[in-house]
Amino acid sequence: MKLHSAIQFAHDNETPWCYDLNQEKAISKNDRPPWNEIMGPLKPRGGPAGLVIYEGHIVAEWGNIERVDATFSATKSYIGLCAVLAFREGLINDFDDPVRDYKLCNSFESPQNKSITWRHLLQQTSEWEGVLWGKPDTVDHNRRIGIDIDDSQRGEKRRLRNPGCFWEYNDVRVNLASYCLTLLFEQALPDVLHKYIMDPIGATNSWEWYGYRNSFIEVNGRSIPSVSGGAHWG
Repeated sequence: MKLHSAIQFAHDNETPWCYDLNQEKAISKNDRPPWNEIMGPLKPRGGPAGLVIYEGHIVAEWGNIERVDATFSATKSYIGLCAVLAFREGLINDFDDPVRDYKLCNSFESPQNKSITWRHLLQQTSEWEGVLWGKPDTVDHNRRIGIDIDDSQRGEKRRLRNPGCFWEYNDVRVNLASYCLTLLFEQALPDVLHKYIMDPIGATNSWEWYGYRNSFIEVNGRSIPSVSGGAHWG
């Protein structure tokens, strides 16, 4: 059967990544020192696992489907959901508004950054320039994504374009989007996701979403985490 073949394919094509993701080079192996430091929690990964649901029924499963494993850049989708929730709740008036107009922080005061909009942040076209949680935007300059892609130029500073004119996969800027949304909601994004998405759909409470050891901020007298938009550095 095709289903059995697909499951066997999943078993036979496990990722070559090492099991101990806390090894510094397991995640950020192409980052240049000192920017390759892991700053957030990681744990050893599990083996291949998955399930197939057809017409509301589980028709196949393999591996430990109860295990909580890192989902890496899936958190970018969670940030997108939080942005939509912010719009629905009236916290964002228009995704084409400059983020600077919301007076959340001083990260958008420079000539390069002052015209960056929410849409730019969410679509990774912001071309934001700066340092966040100890990581400069340049760490992901010239980053290439894909199988067998030459990523040797990652981290080499390039000429910045105007916001909205150039797309780049840049985790520093994604983390900036998370930071701004945290300030906007005045609460940690995992709490937002829990309240508006996970609880209503009946999700389990086993999922986790963390930031870095230095990404805690004070909001209304409380210390809350600004979570990461991927597991690039933990």
